[in-house]
Amino acid sequence: YYLGSNVSYNVKKMVENGYLVQERSAHDRRSVRVKVSEKGLNLCDQIETLHQRHITSMSQGIMTQQDLELLNQSLHTLERFWADNLAYGNRVMPDGVSVSAA
Repeated sequence: YYLGSNVSYNVKKMVENGYLVQERSAHDRRSVRVKVSEKGLNLCDQIETLHQRHITSMSQGIMTQQDLELLNQSLHTLERFWADNLAYGNRVMPDGVSVSAA
């Protein structure tokens, strides 16, 4: 995936908010090492807990495993479509309909 210049901005914001720690390399001042801070690790743990809670909720009758797999496949297809559309502009769908990037 192309991440663009947003990576630097996002890393800067996460450092400012205490989720990441960065240090300049002693050998190459252009190089910066980034690692997750304790606050960032705590947030990751909270997100993982929420993720597991959602998985449990979904598996308790809301959707079957087959439904979840189909949904996951559809979301991956949409992700590829939009990534290709952004990268290459117009794209023809399998049914022959042309879709243009606006």
